[in-house]
Amino acid sequence: MCGIIGYVGSRRSQDVLFAGLRRLEYRGYDSAGVAWREDGRTECVRAVGNLDSLDSALAAHAQGGGVATATAVASPSIGIGHTRWATHGSVTERNAHPHADASGHFRIVLNGIIENYRSLRERLAADLIECSSDTDAEVVAQLIALNYDGDLADAVRRSLGELTGHYAIVAMCDEEPDTLVGVRHECPLVVGIGAGEHFIASSISAFIAHTREVAVLDDDEIVVLRANELTVSDAGGLPHRPASTEVDWDDERCEKDGFETFMLKEIHEQAGAVADTLSHWRASRVVGANGGLSDELLRAVNRIVVVGCGTSYHAGLAGRLAIERWARIPVDVEVASEFRYRDPIIGPGTLVLAITQSGETADTLAAMRLARARGATVMALTNAVGSQATRDCDGVLFTRAGIEMGVAATKTFVAQVVLLYALALRLAGLTEALPEAKLAELQSELELLPERINDVVSSVDEPAQELGERLAWSPFFLYVGRLSGLPVAMEGALKLKEISYVPTDAYAAGEMKHGPIAMLGPDTPVVCVATEDSVLPKLLSNLSEARARGARVLAVASAGCEEIGDYADHVFYLPRTDPLLQVVLGIVPLQLFAYHLARARALNVDQPRNLAKTVTVE
Repeated sequence: MCGIIGYVGSRRSQDVLFAGLRRLEYRGYDSAGVAWREDGRTECVRAVGNLDSLDSALAAHAQGGGVATATAVASPSIGIGHTRWATHGSVTERNAHPHADASGHFRIVLNGIIENYRSLRERLAADLIECSSDTDAEVVAQLIALNYDGDLADAVRRSLGELTGHYAIVAMCDEEPDTLVGVRHECPLVVGIGAGEHFIASSISAFIAHTREVAVLDDDEIVVLRANELTVSDAGGLPHRPASTEVDWDDERCEKDGFETFMLKEIHEQAGAVADTLSHWRASRVVGANGGLSDELLRAVNRIVVVGCGTSYHAGLAGRLAIERWARIPVDVEVASEFRYRDPIIGPGTLVLAITQSGETADTLAAMRLARARGATVMALTNAVGSQATRDCDGVLFTRAGIEMGVAATKTFVAQVVLLYALALRLAGLTEALPEAKLAELQSELELLPERINDVVSSVDEPAQELGERLAWSPFFLYVGRLSGLPVAMEGALKLKEISYVPTDAYAAGEMKHGPIAMLGPDTPVVCVATEDSVLPKLLSNLSEARARGARVLAVASAGCEEIGDYADHVFYLPRTDPLLQVVLGIVPLQLFAYHLARARALNVDQPRNLAKTVTVE
């Protein structure tokens, strides 16, 4: 989710690179760096922290004899830049990108994760090549150098066959000082085409100020950029003319990658957020990290308490179901603002999971401090490196959703839920509560979620828009669900309330006759999440009661659940998977429904009234 920028042309590359990184800053990062050709050598400046730190480092480089602030440049000027979010290795200048091989002749930037980097490190060590950092990016630089035989594009191509993971890479080398080579595999990478210059970046926004002619690379295509030359070839080396298009975007829309709002962009980014979160979890397992959750610590846990607010609380409800059902460990889920005041009974043997996307939520931070003071082990689950939550805990589990600009949480929610699922499966393995075959099946299904999220987004967007426009002026909505459908219903109702301002309530479906049914009538749509087959007959009974009172029913169900069509006016069907995993898929139609309904009411979905992205006060 971080940012890549590369440039070759007659402009000062340092200026182009730094400005491009500024335009990519919204994607999230914890360190940054640039590398460029200067006076016949490659210079590299890196810094921990935000781009202001990098700016200061570039100024210090210039004062130390570099020409980072000079106006004249050699022709061509060439360089690469990166905003990095730590996945392998800590947040240090040594680990910041760009990375070099042992000789210093090759520099690369990399987005994504190389999942087999440890085995590649061992292979390099066998060739007496030692890595100076903890990152997977350096392994790629070393591998490209090892495969180099006078042609950088060929060295990149030969290296691809050894890489497992999802990534976008841009490389440069001293032996070909006028050339950049880029490749992507399941990570975004686009080329900007100019007159006597070319750009390459993870987003069009990085170079939109200089050119609007864009070529989008397909997976495993290799692009070679020189100031007056652009060639693209497939994985086998067969060249072809890249298809380009003229983008007619203003600066604001460009920052949204062409989407009309940040919220819609972030709904479409959810597959990537889940994939990156899972990849980071796997990489952390390899190095024995996972936020400090050792097997010894987890085996000593006899109870888990999850605290969170709003969307994070709903993610906790989904996590509870998974941990209890798969690992057979009791879990309580608490609203952080209540937990901190109700004198909770916790102590040693209790693991407190504090979920906060920003890492700065005041009530959650207070709950964490209370839990630690009483002897519990406290883990933060957050999207924000360096936030207060990461300093007030015993360990951190990071989601990798990137910056979320829309106030209403979307991709951060699914990333939180998926990380809780990954933890639940690890606990299940330690407690041996599931057979090995079932554990492997669930792990496999978990890994398929990014692909299935994309399928759901593409299949439900149009019907969600039609329904949102049709029901935009309904006075009240009731959302219901059972078991894993309940947190989906609660989060779906929250999305509708947050961005449309329509009165909406969410209930466990079994509670309908205990009060909510009094609200139903012909103008009150009921949204039902029916993804748990074990309670489907009960849900169908609830829907019959709603239909008897004239309510229009919208349902979310798994593929193959044909009988629900007799009880609902419209059904959003999801790819079939384990019922608990359906939380991640089931929320997508409800996000899109809320989005299109709010847009039909001509509302600002990115900045809803009275709400802030980070709640730092009570």
